[in-house]
Amino acid sequence: MATRGSRLWQLARPRAPEALPQRLDRRRIYVLPTRFGLFVAVLLAAMLLGALNYNNNPALLLALLLAAAAIASTIAAHLQLSGVQVDAISAEPVAAGQPLRLRVDLSLRDPRARHGLELQVGDSQVWTDLPAQGRGEVELDIPTERRGWLDLPRMRLSSTQPLGLVRAWSWVWPEQPLLVYPVAESHAPPLPEQGSDPLHTRAHASGEELHQLRPYRAGDPPRTIAWKHSARRDTLLVREYEKPVGIEVVLDWRALPSLSTEARISRLARWVDDAEREGRRYTLRLPLQPAIGPGQGAGHHHLCLRALALMPHD
Repeated sequence: MATRGSRLWQLARPRAPEALPQRLDRRRIYVLPTRFGLFVAVLLAAMLLGALNYNNNPALLLALLLAAAAIASTIAAHLQLSGVQVDAISAEPVAAGQPLRLRVDLSLRDPRARHGLELQVGDSQVWTDLPAQGRGEVELDIPTERRGWLDLPRMRLSSTQPLGLVRAWSWVWPEQPLLVYPVAESHAPPLPEQGSDPLHTRAHASGEELHQLRPYRAGDPPRTIAWKHSARRDTLLVREYEKPVGIEVVLDWRALPSLSTEARISRLARWVDDAEREGRRYTLRLPLQPAIGPGQGAGHHHLCLRALALMPHD
């Protein structure tokens, strides 16, 4: 039965990923009764048989009226989806293992509003309404497991309005993949200073050259106190030194030969995040690819993580 059901599912339109936007029409909308609809159908059949058996015209009229209402609700459920357009999908990349926040843009061009639309992707689902000749956006979380491109499964847009007797649904299968970043190493060593620009310095307690004297702050080590200068000014002064710190950092794949492929990617992802957080320019060097950078900012950060995410798997 499972094999037969999967074959029927594969026959539904669309049978392959498709470019957006896609407008839902009668050729790709399917309608089947719900459990409540099956119960109502059995009840109406019993009423019709009883009315015919006992030649009860009022009961027969009531059964026919209820059957007509059920048929009208089936047509109305079909019309709930007809004309709805899926314009685009988008999502900000996240690290593997974190839920991806998927945004789906919907629009409607006819003067009838739509109510009770349900969008389902995998185990995630969300409900929304669309105003007449308006637009709407729905968001739902998609689980991620590994880095790289995430191919979306079919998305089901359905409705049981207005009476809940039938479910009308249609499939949308976007061909646009979504990017998932690699997981950054949680306890990575500090950024490498090799290849840095030594002309830039910053204050550092373990530096070599005297930078300035400043007032004493609680927690300063006693060895940094300038006793002679403190005696002259009648207040405690502390020596601050400067240490060469590279503003431009080179993050080289070949500098981590002892790590596996995934471990290298995880560490480089952490270093990219650290360099961006510290405001330093950085260059990423990966095998068989031109160097990325030097650069800084959200765009450069995305390019580096994208390159790491698309590295071949082990």
